[in-house]
Amino acid sequence: MPPVPRNIAVEPAIRRRPRTEVAQHSKRTDGPGKLATVSIVIPTFNRAAPAVAAVTAALAQSHPRTVVIVIDDGSTDGTRKAMSRFFDKDRLVYVRLARNMGAAAARNVGILMSATDAVTFHDSDDIPHREKVLRQARLLGDPLDTVQPIRKWTRKNRVGAVLTHHELLLADGCRVAIRRALPLTEDFGPDLQQVSGVPGDWTHVNAGLFHRGVFERLGGFSDGIDGARAFCNRLIRAGEELRVIPEILLTKIESPETLTKPAVPGHVDAGHAQAAQRRTGQPERVPIDLPDLEIAEIVNPGRCGVSRALSTPATRGRLMTALSRGAVRVA
Repeated sequence: MPPVPRNIAVEPAIRRRPRTEVAQHSKRTDGPGKLATVSIVIPTFNRAAPAVAAVTAALAQSHPRTVVIVIDDGSTDGTRKAMSRFFDKDRLVYVRLARNMGAAAARNVGILMSATDAVTFHDSDDIPHREKVLRQARLLGDPLDTVQPIRKWTRKNRVGAVLTHHELLLADGCRVAIRRALPLTEDFGPDLQQVSGVPGDWTHVNAGLFHRGVFERLGGFSDGIDGARAFCNRLIRAGEELRVIPEILLTKIESPETLTKPAVPGHVDAGHAQAAQRRTGQPERVPIDLPDLEIAEIVNPGRCGVSRALSTPATRGRLMTALSRGAVRVA
């Protein structure tokens, strides 16, 4: 079994706090012991019905300071009409891209438009438990217990990401609990990943809660089938502090559409290249680069902004232009 990097820690299953602390946290912002404000980014493409359930669950989160950002990745199936029922919600931002750009690009748009302390990503077929984001945000704001310098690792003064366990509802109706943190380290060796007969049997990186600082230092998601796990690997190699809540806080619903994905040229080679690059000890920075970004519509733009995430000047320019050129629509 590969050793678990010391910057990954599994938290106790239950960490109780006084009820009054929730009210106290609602007035705080980012910082040690304070509750981070959170953007819940939901990318979707031609998944109108599942997206309604995902947005409903996101808006129902118990965290008092969240914004739900739906990135409609050029859908043609009536997703906009389905989302319009939420347009009067003050905490919802709807962003419609002019053309389909892919899951990684849609997440990166969400990162760039988040004006909060932290960002989490829910797929349109994900149903988070009501306390998920609150539990993650509390842990993200906790100060680190100790700081122990380790060769080739740069220790940060805060938790960079908080992951959770989840359950997987397969297309055949089977329900599987995913409690394996080991694949976080197995990803460093691509040949070691096929250890389970259950598709998707790995920690659901998409649903992690990430401090905005990791995007400022390391950039966003790269294209590819496993872009989310590749992003998490970059965090580990860069020495970011990761925490895992060993409880099932999200249900991921698989369907035939989500199980069938086109091949990505160079995916395997890229995975081996990333495994080799870790030996350099240098963090891999992937600036968000969206040269074809075109935003057709934004509903409730006052709840989003242009973040400081690492990105190319051209990408930031296109986003700023879209915001100033009348792409904004307030429902």
